[in-house]
Amino acid sequence: MIELDGSYGEGGGALVRVALALSTLTGQPFHVTNIRTGREQAGLKAQHLAAIIALKKICQAQTNEIQLGSTELSFQPGKIKSGRYEFDIGTAGSITLFLQAIIIPCLFAPDKITLTIKGGTSGKWQASVDYLQQMLLPQLRRFVSRIEIKIFKRGYYPAGGGEIILKIAPKYPLKNLSIPELLSTLSQKVSSINLQDQGKLEQIRGIIAVSQELEEKGVAQRIKQTSESLLRKYNIPLSLRTEYTKTLSVGGECVLWAIYSHNGKIDEHNPIIIGADALLEKNKSSEDVAKEAVDELISILDSDACLDEHLLDQLLPFMALLPGSKIMVKNLTPHAQTNIYVIEKFLAVQFIIQEQRGGIMIECKKIE
Repeated sequence: MIELDGSYGEGGGALVRVALALSTLTGQPFHVTNIRTGREQAGLKAQHLAAIIALKKICQAQTNEIQLGSTELSFQPGKIKSGRYEFDIGTAGSITLFLQAIIIPCLFAPDKITLTIKGGTSGKWQASVDYLQQMLLPQLRRFVSRIEIKIFKRGYYPAGGGEIILKIAPKYPLKNLSIPELLSTLSQKVSSINLQDQGKLEQIRGIIAVSQELEEKGVAQRIKQTSESLLRKYNIPLSLRTEYTKTLSVGGECVLWAIYSHNGKIDEHNPIIIGADALLEKNKSSEDVAKEAVDELISILDSDACLDEHLLDQLLPFMALLPGSKIMVKNLTPHAQTNIYVIEKFLAVQFIIQEQRGGIMIECKKIE
């Protein structure tokens, strides 16, 4: 039983989500106390409970008695099963945070797996589903035969009501491999994550998705125009599209991503894609939404970093599956440090962190 202190580092829910993912993958049970004691409302939230309930179905996991606000969890995973599953997080519970606990084991399911998930597609302190689709999935294709996310409905705070489908066709199913055999196979057949050099900035793309009620005010167009005017200085192709959709609660987002090349080609094994986003909020103008997203993007483009801090948080567990992986980031967040703490409990790896070129180089090494 792996023991974890939920108050470690920033004391948030990421610690529980990463532990759930790696426990399910490796078959190692864990016990965590002081869950989210670093937050205003301590204990498990709706998306944590939804992830645990989902894993009870996907891998026949067993837990102690838990509910909203529980600050202690004992988790005993079973074997991962493929198939079709439907989960409803409820209201605007984050789909992307829910998936942080689910995607890793699903990549190595015995066969194809399809997840239909209802909840919030974007919100504060979380990556949006568009972000996962454009930034994370290109990095995960090395592990699978196919992976795709389709957004059917967008859901904003507080009512939520979003719906997505995630389809995964595993390439290295655990049904034929033990965990040591899986890790050995991955090290031999899958390219390590190598994001050390930005290369040449080729284009910036984006999506501005806004509730239908705001179409008359031209909110999406104003965000688009402001974003384009702020990004023209790079003198590269800009491709930002707008979308108005029917939603239960009024909201919207601006998601931007920059794509880089090396020697005139985009590296399909290690694509350099840097993202940024901003939410529509009360008393925030369309122009301010655009400026927030653009400023966040530019701060990384003008550094030597090869990915943004949100993608760093997501990629750390996958680096641990491929020791030898190296990435260059602008800085190391408390979130990332917490994730490293959890990962090193489940897998025989060590993260080496060094300051380089005004940023941080992170390398994952195997412990023999």
